[in-house]
Amino acid sequence: MATEWPRNGHGPSIEQGVDSAGIPWALLGHSVAIPPGELVATAPGMPEAYRQTLGKLGEDLACAELERRGYALLARRYRTRAGEIDIVARDGETLVFVEVKARADEACGHPAEAVTPQKQRRLARMALDFLARLPSAPGPCRFDVVAVLMSTSPPTITVYQNAFVVDG
Repeated sequence: MATEWPRNGHGPSIEQGVDSAGIPWALLGHSVAIPPGELVATAPGMPEAYRQTLGKLGEDLACAELERRGYALLARRYRTRAGEIDIVARDGETLVFVEVKARADEACGHPAEAVTPQKQRRLARMALDFLARLPSAPGPCRFDVVAVLMSTSPPTITVYQNAFVVDG
């Protein structure tokens, strides 16, 4: 079910209700349609449609693996002005912000290597945006990275729990 959110990145009013963990319904379970013109540049020589398909498949595989591990998926593609969080989930009492990186092969490095310090800072800003919309503190939070490598059969999916820590 895709939900088109306004361009400012804000979903429906959070006053519409919250789940049992205090997460507003407006932030849960929405897949956001991203206008094609707003996507980041592709890798050199990679057609845009291929990159989008690879990314979507990587996210789908990551969701399946996280659910297999017992995570409760709360949101996919949560948009903010700074970008988007691929997956927001719960692992027990911990709220988890998940960045998914999928690669066709390792020609440009391992997928997890793409989560640079700059990307980590941007993810932290997006997580703060998500947290600011909650009616109360959600408890502990962490950042996980899921690396999906498509060059193996089946694809290799690696989950890096607590992949980085945000200072400050």
